[in-house]
Amino acid sequence: MMAFAPPARHLLRAKDLADARYAEPLGVERMAAAAGLSRAHFSREFRRAFGESPHSYLLTRRLERAAALLRNTDRPVAEVCLDVGLTSVGSFTTSFKRTFGKTPTEYRASFPPASAFAVVPGCVVRANARPRKRTFREDSPAGDS
Repeated sequence: MMAFAPPARHLLRAKDLADARYAEPLGVERMAAAAGLSRAHFSREFRRAFGESPHSYLLTRRLERAAALLRNTDRPVAEVCLDVGLTSVGSFTTSFKRTFGKTPTEYRASFPPASAFAVVPGCVVRANARPRKRTFREDSPAGDS
């Protein structure tokens, strides 16, 4: 029986970098530098340890974050695309559909609007729903008594 060996610490550093900085211009070169390996060696080791390429892992993190933003905000799809570190809305839409089976717009439509989740405290609702009453002193300029 073969014992489970956790991924090497240097590979975990690169994976953590992708998890934390997914929205930044982050490429395999920078991830390899975080692991202290050459790009080619890093890519082979990363795939061996995690079962996917570094690029694929980073894209998956970005798409997962985009899905969360589409579910929980009303921000435009193009803005969501840019916020997760992608630069092409067309490529984003293609990758998103490949991963989630729906375009970003279709995906968003399958969830309640973000405004349904907005919780406004009762005291704020009551204060703003109250009719505005004016007294005779408010109508006259200061010092006209």
